[in-house]
Amino acid sequence: MKIPQKAPDMWEIVGKNPEMLSMFVDPKMQELVAKYNRDYLHWDELRHRKLPVEAEKMWVLLKNSRKMQAKLLDFGDWTFQYVLTGETLRRLHLLDTKGAGNLESGPGGVSVADRKRYILNSLMEEAIASSQLEGAATTREAAKKMLRQKRKPKDYSEKMIINGYQTMYMIAERKDRSIDVETLLRIHKEVVRDTLDYQEDEGRFRDNNEIVVADPQDGTIIYHIPPDYQELPSLMKEFCKFASNDEEEFIHPLIKGIILHFLIGYIHPFTDGNGRCARSIFYWYMLSRGYWLFEYMPISRILLHSKSKYGRAYLFTESDENDLTYFINYNLSTIENALEDLEEYINFKKQEQNETMQIIEASENLNLRQAEIVKSLLKEPERYFPIAEMKSKYNVAYDTARNDMQYLTQLGYVEKIERGRSYMYKYKGVKKDN
Repeated sequence: MKIPQKAPDMWEIVGKNPEMLSMFVDPKMQELVAKYNRDYLHWDELRHRKLPVEAEKMWVLLKNSRKMQAKLLDFGDWTFQYVLTGETLRRLHLLDTKGAGNLESGPGGVSVADRKRYILNSLMEEAIASSQLEGAATTREAAKKMLRQKRKPKDYSEKMIINGYQTMYMIAERKDRSIDVETLLRIHKEVVRDTLDYQEDEGRFRDNNEIVVADPQDGTIIYHIPPDYQELPSLMKEFCKFASNDEEEFIHPLIKGIILHFLIGYIHPFTDGNGRCARSIFYWYMLSRGYWLFEYMPISRILLHSKSKYGRAYLFTESDENDLTYFINYNLSTIENALEDLEEYINFKKQEQNETMQIIEASENLNLRQAEIVKSLLKEPERYFPIAEMKSKYNVAYDTARNDMQYLTQLGYVEKIERGRSYMYKYKGVKKDN
């Protein structure tokens, strides 16, 4: 990852160029400032643009405008700032109002059973992508198959994914609880279980400064140096207080969740697993504040597709006076993309449901779930499926899944073979006449 050039100090530039003060009130320059601030360009981006004045002078105008609008956030010994641009407000409005209706039950909506399956699928997708962001070497298809079959992990990458899935499931189950230091350490322990060089580092803050912040994809060293380990107890208490206290100055929940995400990466309280913990805590916060739609949106899958931009969003903030706007805007863009993916997925599943209903109409002997099983088997006609996978995929009891498969065998839709002490099922494609 390319390290962006650190933003220059605006007051040093003004000191060297006092004549530029008149530019602050020039209408044409103010129009350009508004244009570049809509995109919220970082210095490393601005300096490569074709500009009517020197890049440093334009940067001073942009920074002055931003400072006048910025909201300040004191945390530890740092002062962070962020600007709610027009694009930021548009995305906040969109994510506050759009999408939920697509999951409502009723005619044309999504059933309760489907919602449960969507949640399980989302938790799987989030666990897989979040682990892949940290270097897990496995395919999405292989990882989902492992999770559905509840197979034991074979290597470090698969263990990361299972840990991530169990952590996400735990968060979804405990979303109504406030976060404290004990819960934070519990999340870390679940995320890194049996994957660290030293097991005693599970569920505890680092006790040394032998830590390097680097890009997990290419090893690029990021110049940010996390705080001394002796400061961690007080910093993490402050973190939990900030996360749980909504009584002081209001911060929009989406903005606050993203800030919490950033702070874990910035503080780097653990020897490993900081990125996965940061994303897990973001999910917990959003669910705890009533944003139930996030149970259906695997954000990390979008982050994975733009991981270089994800890393640069951190670096832009750190190289420009801790301006969180870069990180906030990138994450809001990612969440918007995840919402679009969710809408496409729901439309696709509704189409599948229509196709399933056609199977039911052709055979009055099948219920909706059994028709969906036939459809899923049809997509992979050469593969054998265990009952455990069907149980997980359709979120039903084992006995229900077994009865479904036995019933479909009786009807002639599938064939059953014995594998050791269990049975496997494969699409047969011929239904008995009744």
